[in-house]
Amino acid sequence: MSLSREAAVGRLRDIVETVQSEPMPVPVREVWVFGDVVLGMDPVERLDVYLTKDLLFKDAPDREPEFEKRLGVSGVGKTVSAAWADEHHEYVRANANGHVAPEKCLAAHLLEDEPVHLEVCNTGFERNVTQRLKGARAREDYTQLLDPRAACLWVDDDEGGQVSEEAFRKLDAGEFVFPTLSASLEMLGLEESEAEAAAEELRAYQASQEGVTVRGDVV
Repeated sequence: MSLSREAAVGRLRDIVETVQSEPMPVPVREVWVFGDVVLGMDPVERLDVYLTKDLLFKDAPDREPEFEKRLGVSGVGKTVSAAWADEHHEYVRANANGHVAPEKCLAAHLLEDEPVHLEVCNTGFERNVTQRLKGARAREDYTQLLDPRAACLWVDDDEGGQVSEEAFRKLDAGEFVFPTLSASLEMLGLEESEAEAAAEELRAYQASQEGVTVRGDVV
């Protein structure tokens, strides 16, 4: 399954509009896109989306037992919004330990059965690129890298947020210009041979993924 570039950009607009207009399980501060679609590819094999979120500390912790009894998951009212769960209980998702997982809730709310990878983190895209690179090198696991070639589509400003129409225009026209993945990794400090090996490993991993995939990080 793949998406035409037009369809991929349309889905990105849908995601941004949903984040802007609907309650989310956690506050979303930024929407980024990275990978194939910003490179102007058509079709797009996978659409890679990155959300910067806030950690939810004070919501309705006293309601956690109510949701645990009703939905069978813990953490609602602490980790995700109780008001959101009231309205969108069908999107509540938990991790293997039975605790509500914000990244999975966001994926359930925003995505359909489609070739999309969703990254959710409490820090911005550019900082997390560096953090993930450090982690990947330490573990010698380059499948954990974030492709640094990206564009910011929306930023929250507490008044509905600001959409980058220029970014959308460039996506529509395929006008973004980026170096190769290995060259981008070299710019982040990898030696040429390591960058080429890392790029090859990451591309192979991405090619093996199907449908919706999601990863949540706390930095």
